[in-house]
Parts: sequence; structure tokens; C-alpha cells
Amino acid sequence: MQKQKIAILTPTFSHFSGIDRVVEQQAKELSGKGNKVVVFALEADIIPKNYRVVVLGMPKNHLLQRIYRLLFFLDFKKVKKYSDELKGYDEAISHFYPMNWIASSAKKKYGTKYTYYNHGIGSPELFENIFERCYMRIFRLLNKLSVRNADGAVSVSNFLKNELKKETGLDSRVVYNKIDKSRFSKKIDVSPIIKKYSLRGYRVLLFVGRISPHKGVHLLIEAFKAVNKKMPNTKLIIAGKPTFESYFKKLKKSAGDNVIFTGFVDEKDLPRFYSACDVYVTASLWEGYDLPAAEAQISGKKVVAFDVGAHPEIIKNGILARKNDIEGFAGAVLKILSK
Repeated sequence: MQKQKIAILTPTFSHFSGIDRVVEQQAKELSGKGNKVVVFALEADIIPKNYRVVVLGMPKNHLLQRIYRLLFFLDFKKVKKYSDELKGYDEAISHFYPMNWIASSAKKKYGTKYTYYNHGIGSPELFENIFERCYMRIFRLLNKLSVRNADGAVSVSNFLKNELKKETGLDSRVVYNKIDKSRFSKKIDVSPIIKKYSLRGYRVLLFVGRISPHKGVHLLIEAFKAVNKKMPNTKLIIAGKPTFESYFKKLKKSAGDNVIFTGFVDEKDLPRFYSACDVYVTASLWEGYDLPAAEAQISGKKVVAFDVGAHPEIIKNGILARKNDIEGFAGAVLKILSK
């Protein structure tokens, strides 16, 4: 088979993002087949192996980053520069807005094959205030415009396939996210996690992911309080990077002593967290796939989640509660812990 020159585009190339962990796996797989692979990202901290990473740059301030990413198409100089770099590439795979603009421009100018990799965008109604909701509505509109000339699309679940078709008219094939099963095991030494977070004698609930309103972390904490009331020897670990500071501050105020916020967890340490928990929990209100839930199941853990998005496709070892049903969610956790 003829080797190809492939560009993979993602806004951030970092282990804190589930999308970027998928990108990393894809880059490894494609380069491992002898293809010349280059990852283009606005910022990156993943060290590449057998492929190259090109960092485009963006503001350091979090608020300015969000504005820049939303209005990236107005940075004509950068869009032109990097779409020109894609001249001669066989394919440009764009994993998330706003990188679609570069792939779309390269398609128009040079006929570069443009594949949109659909990880989905959460509903604006799931965000806290009117400014966040307006931001997400504009984000979704611009994403729709930037995928219009894609040659093809891949969705990471049937749920997202249907959503993409409904929103853009673009059909897609479903390719579930690949997980490196060799990284996860039921026999991993968890003593460093037990010691660091004083977990000995406790039953442990774990959530991994960005701390964002649509992840329902506020609902998860409320459900945990109900669990903790009936089973005091429980602790909840929330492992993830806060992406909405005001939301994070509210969570910390309401959390209580048995809720542990770890902040960002390096990918090499994630298997220990999965192995150290008794049940994986997520009260996310929208999921296009849910990589941590899939990884937890591979680690032999049951999952409790709301029956939303792609969860019915992904969660095969656990219990799905009705959306926003905190009492039912807590009951499902207690049922698993009582066995």
C-alpha cells in the first residue's frame, strides 16, 4: 500500500484532553504504518514518537484563548500560512473546531482531502450563564460552516453520527475510539494512590475529566453526599483540569471533606486511579463517547452514569440512571458498593 502524507489537526495536543489522547493514538497508528504524519495544534505538550508536531501558537490568557479559538478564522495570516503548508498532503484530518478552517482552506486551494473527525459539541443549554450559552451557540454555528466542504466525516459513536447528520446534513461512518488495552490492568500497584490520598479503609468513587458544567460535576457531588450519608467510609476523587474557574470555586465550596480534587492527572498515572477505585462515576449531561468510562471498564470497574448521549453504546458493565435523577444515581452506586 502506498504511504501517505497526513496532517492531523487539533486545537490542543495535551493529555488533559480526551480528544487529544485519541489524536495521539491515531498519530502513532498512522505513522507506524509508514505514513508521514504531522500534528498541527495551537498548543502542545505531548512528546511525539515517529511523527512531527507543529505548534501554531495562541494567547496564554485563558479568556483570550477562548475568544481566539472562537474567532480563529479572522486570523487570515495564520489560516493562510498553515493551509499553504498542507499543499501536497494526501489528507488533512481535523478533530475539532477551529482547526477545521485550515483543512477547509487547504481543500479549496489545493484539493487536499479533508476529513472531519466528529467528537461532538455539547448543547449550549448545558452551560451556566447566558454568556457561555451564547458562546457555545456561535461555536456550533461556526463549526457547521467550517465542515461544509469536508470530503468525508468520521463520528466516534452512533449518537454523534445522528447528531452530525441532523445539524449539518453531513453523513459519517462510525469508528469507536481505540484504547491501548495494554496500559490498563486489574493488577496494577495502587499503593501510591492509596497513600497519597489517604484512601485506606475507604470505598472509592472516581471521576476523570474536565471540570465543566456539562460534565455535571455539581450533580455528581450531590449524589455522592447521598451515598456518603448511608455509607460514611466512602470518598470521591475528581481527577481533572478545571476549565471554568467560577464553576470550580462553587464546587469546592459545596464538596465536603470526603471529596478530593486532584487537578490534572498525568496519563501515565491514570491506570493507577482506575485500579484504585471501587466504582467509576460520571454525572455528565452530554457525552459523544466518554473515554474515561471506557477505560474504567477495561480496568475491570463498573460504571454508574446518566442515560445520555453515547453512554448506552459505551457502558456495558454498570448501571445507567435517568438524567438528573440524583437519588437513582446514588442508589445505583450503593447497589454496586454493597455487593
